[in-house]
Amino acid sequence: MAGFFSRLALIFRSKADKALDRVEDPRQTLDYSYQRQLELLQKVRRGVADVATSRKRVELQAQQMQSEMQKLTLSAQRALEAGREDLAREALTRKSGLQAQLGDLQTQHATLQGEEEKLVRASTRLQAKVDAFRTRKETIKATYSAAEAQTRINEAFTGISEEMGDVGLAIQRAEDKTLQMQARASAVDELLASGALEDATGTYKDDITRELDSLASDAAVENELAAMKSQLAVGSGPAPTPALSSSSSTEASPQPGVAEASQESAQPQAAPQSPEDQ
Repeated sequence: MAGFFSRLALIFRSKADKALDRVEDPRQTLDYSYQRQLELLQKVRRGVADVATSRKRVELQAQQMQSEMQKLTLSAQRALEAGREDLAREALTRKSGLQAQLGDLQTQHATLQGEEEKLVRASTRLQAKVDAFRTRKETIKATYSAAEAQTRINEAFTGISEEMGDVGLAIQRAEDKTLQMQARASAVDELLASGALEDATGTYKDDITRELDSLASDAAVENELAAMKSQLAVGSGPAPTPALSSSSSTEASPQPGVAEASQESAQPQAAPQSPEDQ
């Protein structure tokens, strides 16, 4: 059971690492690290300022003690001059106590001064590291941005990016639908032409019907054209000459059968009816 939970925890950690790798941006990580270094440098500088303040306070106390010791020395001299040895002894005793305190202050001052110097050197080194890190950070960020832009450009050219992939899929779907509609339209035309499907509107004609209609239309055009030619020929004939004799007039008069035949040929023939008109 323990092995099962350990494997499960390992799987979760690996999944979490992969998710973090996808989400993590190195530029943001570098900026965060730089911000943390700046905060640390600021703390060091505040420490240097605090130590320097303490050192200065000790210096002021030492100066005050030295001034007080000088006053006690003058007071002892005046007491001796006045014949008050007891007062002179008391003043010198106080001076001795201040002297011991002054020694302690001087020791503290030396310690604080050493700490201040250490913090100043550490602050200087840290400042140099922060400056170097900032330069390297900006270089890495610029390189990463350029690589990211180049990768996106290459993915766009190759069509493997998500955006271009979606566009490619949309185009492919549109082409497939277009081909499908063209195939369907062609199949319906073939079925209508073969007579397998009937046109409910009656506007569609198969190949045979269209061919018969075309022949009928051509025949009607030819017949009408022939009739028009006949009419033109009759209307534009030579004028008849005056009869010289009865025999000539008899010869010139057309026979009844011939006249009737010419009149029938002059009349336009009716165009043959199409299968639809029948």
